[in-house]
Amino acid sequence: MLKEKPKALSLYREEVSAELNSILNYWITHTVDQERGGFYGSVSNDNVPGKTAPKGIVLNSRILWAFSAAFLHTKEQQYLDIAERAYQYITDHFIDQEFGGVYWSVDYKGTVLDGKKQIYGLAFCIYGLSEFYKASANDLALSFANDLFKYIEQHSHDKVNGGYLEAFTREWSVIDDLRLSEKDSNEKKTANTHLHVIEAYANLYSASKNEHLGQQVNNLLAVFEKFIINPVTFHLNLFLDEEWNVKSSLISFGHDIEAAWLLLQCAEVTGDHSYVNRYKELSLKLTDAAIEGLHTDGGLWYEYEPAESNLIKEKHSWPQAEAMIGFMNAYQLANDEKYLEHSLNSWQFVKGSIKDQLNGEWFWGVDKNNLPMKNKDKAGFWKDPYHNSRACLEIIRRISEL
Repeated sequence: MLKEKPKALSLYREEVSAELNSILNYWITHTVDQERGGFYGSVSNDNVPGKTAPKGIVLNSRILWAFSAAFLHTKEQQYLDIAERAYQYITDHFIDQEFGGVYWSVDYKGTVLDGKKQIYGLAFCIYGLSEFYKASANDLALSFANDLFKYIEQHSHDKVNGGYLEAFTREWSVIDDLRLSEKDSNEKKTANTHLHVIEAYANLYSASKNEHLGQQVNNLLAVFEKFIINPVTFHLNLFLDEEWNVKSSLISFGHDIEAAWLLLQCAEVTGDHSYVNRYKELSLKLTDAAIEGLHTDGGLWYEYEPAESNLIKEKHSWPQAEAMIGFMNAYQLANDEKYLEHSLNSWQFVKGSIKDQLNGEWFWGVDKNNLPMKNKDKAGFWKDPYHNSRACLEIIRRISEL
């Protein structure tokens, strides 16, 4: 049994409140590109900016979300100012005026580098814009988000099989390489993209109450239950073809625990009681599946390939952030203290191994010996303040509810 639970919860909330400020101050101090506008495309572990690094839509959209959400929580003007900076940079440099949507990346000068339409990127832009609208009441941001929703529905929505196709050329034509990154399988549908489309749609729905958006969130909840959540293992099926045939046995513990709380939250946003009740059940099953990836030190391993019995013995930063939330969510649902202990242990692991006590922010991750992974950015194309700031905000909110 957890001793002195109220005291432990109070300390947890106090520590993540301080960590939220620490994370955001790092980004304000080390990532703002005063020369070229916006933010540097990368910053090294030693806080050296990559002044000529490409700038991605995901990085900028996640900065937009994080600082908008932080402003809504703290009402600190400096956070809204950074959100405004991110919004301005996106609208100045990422909008494709000719074909619609947003570019995947621009160079350090802000000129289009990769104009492809990666649905994951559009989804994160919607997520950031809708949060910025809540923070700023900027009607143009809401209009921009609604436009991106329409582009996704027009070009990516699979009207035959349901769900969303991964990517297109700049002109919205068929593209050969659909992958988000080199490590991914080249398949037409992925759990990852669907998770962030539903996240974006639910956030935009909470801002706009657009009926079509709400319906698509519910449709995605149905897609997850029918095709993406494995009904035997309750891990996510990560890669699928157009007709939902599973194309990979790979397990991502981080995506399992992220889906566990996020899908329930999306169901609660639309308020469909049948989905809320169903996802309360699925949430605990997804959480228990993710527990298979827990190490005794409280860290969550990265991935497991059952076909080869191959555990990727790395602990990346973002799954630890999601574990903090996912296990707290399970504790709220089941009132079982083992989940609360897992959440607390996740935070202890972050403090001990993931947080860079010397240079600030969180390392990309650690290896099997809990040493920081080499040649990984502190900030970059795939490293931003989204997962860790959201973990802090969610833990603060959930403990306050308790």
